[in-house]
Amino acid sequence: MSIPFILASGSAIRAQLLTQAGVPFEIRIPRVDEDAVKQALLAEQAPPRDIADALAELKARKISDKNTDAMVLGCDQVLDVEGKLLSKPQTPTEALQQLQAMQGKRHMLLSAAVIYRGGQPIWRHVGQVRLRMKQSSDAYLNSYVTRNWDSIRHAVGAYKLEEEGVRLFSSIDGDYFNVLGMPLIELLNYLGLQGVIEQ
Repeated sequence: MSIPFILASGSAIRAQLLTQAGVPFEIRIPRVDEDAVKQALLAEQAPPRDIADALAELKARKISDKNTDAMVLGCDQVLDVEGKLLSKPQTPTEALQQLQAMQGKRHMLLSAAVIYRGGQPIWRHVGQVRLRMKQSSDAYLNSYVTRNWDSIRHAVGAYKLEEEGVRLFSSIDGDYFNVLGMPLIELLNYLGLQGVIEQ
């Protein structure tokens, strides 16, 4: 009998990645106050990697508590630019400010995934990607935000690499799936070993 697998996320791109990889899963969206947890961890000077991991674990644990027979996957992604965490922009003006602040700089995306079963963590991984944003004109950045606001307001750093956001970069070092918000290769390897998917 196969083990039920639940994605504890409302992220369309994460669901799409699992669907395209042929992973059977259900979606349960955890109700957690991510901002409060993030602020508490920042106040404790937790490193970005630990913040991503803690948020992913919180989501998995929340859903696992009510679905103890299932494997529950929680994910989170944070963007670290020069030691500062960026969140999803609340307004087009904030999106523009984030993009301007990253011009010509390297930043890091950390994509954490944690699996719970029976109320306990059984697997975790944090993937990282280093990206360098090139210099773009203010005119282009303004038009980019205006054209793409409906999409990028859901993305840390105000860009999506799978869309027009790819034009903002001069280099990317790391796994593309981590940019999308999930360490997919490592996850699929684990699910294969656990018999959730064939291998």
